[in-house]
Amino acid sequence: MDSTGMDKAPTPMQQINEAYKCCKFGWFHIKLLAAAFVGTVASILVTCTTSYLLPTAECDLNNMSLLEKGLLNASPYFGMIVSSVIAGFLTDTFGRKFFLKLGFAGIFVFTVLGGSSQSYNMLVAAKFFEGILFATAVSALVTVTSEFCHKDIRDRVMLCQSSFAAVGQTIIPAMAWGILIRDWRYSFFDGYVVLNTWNFYLYAMSLWSLASFIMYAFIPESPKYLITKKKYAEAREIIIKIYVENTGNARTTFPYPDLWKNEEKDQKLKDTPITKSISHQIVVGLQTVKVLFRNPLLLYLITLSIMNFLTMGKYNMVRLWYPQISTIIEHGDISGVDLCVLLDKYTEDLRLKSNLTMYECVPTKSGTETYVNTIIIGCVCILPFFISGALVNRVGKKSLFISSSLICVGANLGLRWADSKSTIVALFSLDIAVSQCMKGLIQVQAVEFFPTAVRTLAMSIIMLSARMGTLLANILLPILLDMGCMILFFSLSGVMICITILSIFLPSKKIECHTDKRIKK
Repeated sequence: MDSTGMDKAPTPMQQINEAYKCCKFGWFHIKLLAAAFVGTVASILVTCTTSYLLPTAECDLNNMSLLEKGLLNASPYFGMIVSSVIAGFLTDTFGRKFFLKLGFAGIFVFTVLGGSSQSYNMLVAAKFFEGILFATAVSALVTVTSEFCHKDIRDRVMLCQSSFAAVGQTIIPAMAWGILIRDWRYSFFDGYVVLNTWNFYLYAMSLWSLASFIMYAFIPESPKYLITKKKYAEAREIIIKIYVENTGNARTTFPYPDLWKNEEKDQKLKDTPITKSISHQIVVGLQTVKVLFRNPLLLYLITLSIMNFLTMGKYNMVRLWYPQISTIIEHGDISGVDLCVLLDKYTEDLRLKSNLTMYECVPTKSGTETYVNTIIIGCVCILPFFISGALVNRVGKKSLFISSSLICVGANLGLRWADSKSTIVALFSLDIAVSQCMKGLIQVQAVEFFPTAVRTLAMSIIMLSARMGTLLANILLPILLDMGCMILFFSLSGVMICITILSIFLPSKKIECHTDKRIKK
């Protein structure tokens, strides 16, 4: 009710929610989630392909040290940091679909170039540009899925999408296992170009981003985005097509045939040019952005960004370095000693080798055990999403996040004294799985707190914080490991304790504000 006692007319965003409910969940959403799955795997590959090739390619790429491996793991995140915020702004201003296609097509090109690398520097550069294009695609990927769902199913769909990362972490090591255990070496142009097993591995992985580009070419633009740009007819047509595809009914049975026609008439009466210059759209976009930097949205943005910085930094550090750590365990003797003794011995051996003037580099390749363990971790990572999907509406996102943080504290402390391979795999699985679920919960919170007009920009800033955390974590891990394994795992536990404290201050429910009103003005 308004101040005159009359019922307020529903806003276009409220109307689209009702229209989505009529469309139900159907074949269109299955296609959307399939595209999101392939896109998620393609995006994971930007960051994790290097973690599987590190043991195999260390001799081919200038006898990489631990720090050089850390920099290679971190190089995509340099690119993401460069483009994250501007990509989010452009996506909110010019649409989701264009940047989805641009991002995944570009990732395909630079993954192929990375697969053709003949030096460490060339591979680092290729991964850097993959990171730049990754940022343009992934912020739009997360946003576009949420914007095709009504609020009753949005949380579950977003958690389902987050689980794709866990499924991808099962598929990716299986593909790596099938390729990297081979011993391929082909020379071209009198040895000027040499392709080893890991080069073909990168070629194979590039197909995921190519498939993502093709699949998103057949997904329409987000109707919610179109509404923010006053393109009511186009948004209505897309929703009617979704209705027909999901329900199988004729378009004439759509319950809201006159959806937004009044808004269209009002828009035509205004003295507004139909076509707007790019500079005008940028100015309007900047006016919209100001809403994001007012309370309570600014407070949400800062809190979620800090939490994501710590959560994703710690999560990606463990995830990206696990294949290397597992390879060390596989080639070491863990009987009668704990994990830290084994890792400290490895770093000590590296220091001794670095003092030698000449030594033959022999790669310590990952064996079957490492790939099987990584697949096990990927399978375990799927379970928390089913559990959290069932619990999220009952116990709330905040309580679920605090519980997950405390579980990770216990897992990291346990790794310090783990003295068997099965215990190590179990604790790594628990830590990575729960951390990944926490990532999904942060994304759900962001989608809930931020309005459509600034949602992609907010997601980009939150993701930027995650990439900065991951960049720092991957550089710090070799340094912490060189200082001592015990310091590494105690530091990880300390990070999770900080996240637990921060999550206590996160509101349990969205605080209503006049954000939409400000945006309209």
